[in-house]
Amino acid sequence: MVGVPVIVLAGFLGAGKTTLLNHLLRTGSGTRIGVVVNDFGAVNIDTMAVAGQVDAMVSLSNGCVCCVTDEGGLDDVLGKLTGAVDVIVVEASGIAEPQAVAQQVLGSADPSVEYGGLVEVVDVVEFAAIRLRHPELDKHLRVADLVVLNKVDRVDAAALAEVFAVVTELAEGAAIVTTEHGRLDPGLLFDRRERPKSAQLSFDDLEDHSEHVHALYQSISFESDEPMHPERLVEFLDGRPEGVFRIKGYVHFGQPERYELQVVGGFLHFRRARWGRAEPRRTSLVVIGVDMSGIEEQLVSCVGEGDERAMFAVHRHTEA
Repeated sequence: MVGVPVIVLAGFLGAGKTTLLNHLLRTGSGTRIGVVVNDFGAVNIDTMAVAGQVDAMVSLSNGCVCCVTDEGGLDDVLGKLTGAVDVIVVEASGIAEPQAVAQQVLGSADPSVEYGGLVEVVDVVEFAAIRLRHPELDKHLRVADLVVLNKVDRVDAAALAEVFAVVTELAEGAAIVTTEHGRLDPGLLFDRRERPKSAQLSFDDLEDHSEHVHALYQSISFESDEPMHPERLVEFLDGRPEGVFRIKGYVHFGQPERYELQVVGGFLHFRRARWGRAEPRRTSLVVIGVDMSGIEEQLVSCVGEGDERAMFAVHRHTEA
């Protein structure tokens, strides 16, 4: 069973993390979002002040949940939330080491937790100044799975191109998107649940979705009734093109079991699972990213049954 994705949201103070988080809460449709604030002090989430007390848990009006914890209590909080929400967003403090927070998620002993990626929010207006004050920003970008260049409405094309070039070099292989006011489409990060429409208008209905970034990323579905070649598929996954952020689904290797595949940024993981009694033996994948050119053709080239020795490539990334 696929676990609840846990997304680490990072970025230096003023980059727009909380603005982006509030946008996700408003536009997540029926998705129940668990928010973990990895910081102390008063944190304003969607006009609601959350007191800075460790392990404080507050139910939000849209079905989401907010917690406040220190870094040491993160695993305990994730365990409390997984049964109540569809996705968890950990907002790391502006001075936290995002890689350390991500490692806590990856090292969680809770089988219901699934790593959802490290998202680094960058203030393009203050980018050069922040790099001077905080040289560690370069390290943060190198470990990011997705980089959000925020406040692009406040710089000209030349300045944005300069920031984009530096970030592309530092965050090699990561997907990079641009946003205004933190308006990142939730579909890039997690699968939204659609709740039934009520007769009364909600904030979701009133929100202007015209400025979302649907056009900046794509989603491609791939299916094959023929088995996939283990070595060729793993080679594609290990060297996947820049801009591919998520790959998810089930893989048919011609084995008695199916293999659930989860790729987020640089994280690659297979999990063995039983085929359903009436379930067809079929590979079914969804690829999500910023540039999907040539992806389908590359997946087609991975079709072809391999032997048991070829499965060693898959087993290197498979849960024991």
